[in-house]
Amino acid sequence: MDKMKKFFLFCSGVDTTMLERCPSDVNKYMGIGATVFFTGVLAFFSSGYALFTVFDSYLMAGVFGLVWGLMIFNLDRYIVMSMKSNGKWWRDALVAAPRLVLAVLLALVISKPLELRIFEKEIKAELVTMEQEVFKKQEDQLKARYQVQLDEQRQAIAQLKTEIAEKTAARDTLTRMAVQEADGTGGSGKRNLGPIYRAKKAEADKAQAELDSLVAVAIPIMKDKEKSISVLDSTVAAEIAGLARTSYDGMASRMEALSRLSEGSKAIHFASIFIMLLFIAIETAPIMVKLISHRSPYDYLLNEHEHVFEMANKERTVLLANEVNNKMQYETETSRHLTQSRIVLQKELIDHKFKEKLADLKNRPFDWKLGAV
Repeated sequence: MDKMKKFFLFCSGVDTTMLERCPSDVNKYMGIGATVFFTGVLAFFSSGYALFTVFDSYLMAGVFGLVWGLMIFNLDRYIVMSMKSNGKWWRDALVAAPRLVLAVLLALVISKPLELRIFEKEIKAELVTMEQEVFKKQEDQLKARYQVQLDEQRQAIAQLKTEIAEKTAARDTLTRMAVQEADGTGGSGKRNLGPIYRAKKAEADKAQAELDSLVAVAIPIMKDKEKSISVLDSTVAAEIAGLARTSYDGMASRMEALSRLSEGSKAIHFASIFIMLLFIAIETAPIMVKLISHRSPYDYLLNEHEHVFEMANKERTVLLANEVNNKMQYETETSRHLTQSRIVLQKELIDHKFKEKLADLKNRPFDWKLGAV
């Protein structure tokens, strides 16, 4: 129990040496540390599941999930540890604002893979639908490549059939007119096989000959085109069968499936929102606890310790600055005085040498030819 207590206090980032002087704050920071720890655990499971869908390996998912969980744990611990109560709510709120934003972002990152795991059965069913839609789209694109050729062949066959039907209808009309002329039910109204009948019979025979000629030409063409259509259909079927039916089960596809489920079902939509809000509440709980709590003895003691250190540092800084200023002033003034003294001494030395030289010139005998010697 004592080890667990120390561990949770470590997770909260509290200074245990100071906390020993404030026993009333121990439970508060144990709760904060436990929240930070379990946030890291949730981050481990979340990232482990997400990475398993990517690598499809328990080892890789476990290793990278552990690294991600430790990183989230360390970041949460730093966020909580860096928050200090200043005694003024607006100042504490300003300090907490960027930390809250970061905590919300982390909560969103952690919650999404766990949402995918919670709705896994529904997502798998939706993935089947999405996979079928993808395959259907691929098949439609493949068929569209051959559709123009198939339409041309079918249109040519339909045109030939139309021409045969028109010729057949014309032949039937002319034959009926000849028959009616022969039996007296039409035409001239007289039953005979006279010249009118023979003329109509000749037209009917001509139409039959044209029909036979057209059929003789069209039937082979239609058979060839039907054979071409059959070949194209076989080609399309073979290429459709050869399409790669890869599994549609990646992280992005799962997120897309969850989005589609949320749009189609209000229950899943609200459940997804509540799960996200739950993780946001868990992630921001330590910050909110420190933000809304009154200043505790630990806060006062920590503030006093930091203030003493700040004042001591300021004192050392001021003393060091004064020492440096005094030393600089001493060096400046002594250097100036030394320079001035040297100048005076040098002047006196020059004057003395000049006087000696002048006296020496005065004491020498003067030669009018050579000058002074």
